[in-house]
Amino acid sequence: MHETHISSKKPIVLKLLLIFGLAILLCTEGYFGYHLHQLSERQEEIKKDYSNVNSISSGLFSVDQWRDKVSGIVGHQIRDFTLSPKQKKDLQKEVEQIIIALIDKAEALINKPKKTIDGKIKKFIVKNFVNTDDFREKAPSLAKDIIAKVYNPKNKKQLSNMAMSKFDALERAEYLDSTVAATKAETDKIYKKYQATSKEELNNKLISSLSQIRTLTYNYSFAMLGCIAIVLSLWWVLRKRVDLHATLFIMSLMFAFILLFIGLTASMIEVDARIKTLDFMVLGEHVIFENQVLFFQSKSILDVVKVLIGQPGIDAVLVGILILVFSILFPVMKLSATGIHLLSKRKIARNRIIRYFAFQSGKWSMADVIVIAILMVYIGLNGLLDSQLKSLNIKSDDLNVITTNNTALQPGYIIFISFVLYGLILSTILKFISPHESH
Repeated sequence: MHETHISSKKPIVLKLLLIFGLAILLCTEGYFGYHLHQLSERQEEIKKDYSNVNSISSGLFSVDQWRDKVSGIVGHQIRDFTLSPKQKKDLQKEVEQIIIALIDKAEALINKPKKTIDGKIKKFIVKNFVNTDDFREKAPSLAKDIIAKVYNPKNKKQLSNMAMSKFDALERAEYLDSTVAATKAETDKIYKKYQATSKEELNNKLISSLSQIRTLTYNYSFAMLGCIAIVLSLWWVLRKRVDLHATLFIMSLMFAFILLFIGLTASMIEVDARIKTLDFMVLGEHVIFENQVLFFQSKSILDVVKVLIGQPGIDAVLVGILILVFSILFPVMKLSATGIHLLSKRKIARNRIIRYFAFQSGKWSMADVIVIAILMVYIGLNGLLDSQLKSLNIKSDDLNVITTNNTALQPGYIIFISFVLYGLILSTILKFISPHESH
């Protein structure tokens, strides 16, 4: 009698231990999934900020950037302006000729017949008291003095300031454009957000953060898959313990729900096209633009659904609804129906709707289709971007353009495809363990 009591308690204890162990593992998977979800959102936020700061509209197409680069070149050219001895000699001769030409022109104007008394008095004074030949003899020394004054550091600085004042005027005019002003305000907000004082410092911070996030997201992804691998291993270990199958299956469904949620909300594909380097010559100096973002988008399946449903066109809305129903709602209904089928009494378990979602809805679910579609989009889009960007690559003495395509599948894709495969395995297991189906 005592042995019978102990033996009846043993399955209950094993079931409780199984539930407790899987609950801990489920919490672990949830922990990894939560952090993966948070990191995915953080990565998308940082990359959006990076693309806004380094956008081609804020760089290559920016008046502000051109003003800074060209003003630096002009200022440098003026400050470091030098002539060889031969060039100085030739320039001095040119200045001499200009001075003599001005004297000749002035003399010709004075010698013209005058009709007014005032004009006649001025002509008399110049002809009798001004010797134009003396000015002509002094032309070489005057030309030499002019060249010396141009080379005077103080005068070169004034000339540089005059040139820079034109760029300052351009900067003031820039703020008349509300679009440019709004862009600058947004950029300043990003600088403040990351506590950076320069573009280089900001880019270094963002790139460093993205590198760490990328490593962590893949670590969390593989950790989640490790939890699923443990669950599937338990099915093999406990394949002969029929009394534990229902408990193990219900717990397995909970793991599937976490995979589905993370797979739907984490970023799946990222499109990133850039001009890595654009280098050309202006006034004998290099003008360089780096990491000019042409296009950036990062989307999860839920993001795609939201975008489509939010479109004004009925065709886009219809596609969004179809993806919502067949790729999100159907998998949720299927997982729920399998649990209800297994735990319920025969009458409920054999209900036409429950059985349909548990065993037959798979052919209507588009989760696996979405996986293939995203893969095909990635392959096609990646090839198209590579082809188009390569056509922009130019390498010559005066112009050098290097483009780069950073389009990539994200950890969300790994999780979603894992959910699809894991769901197929659970469907197969259900057919063998269901007490309401003939095996």
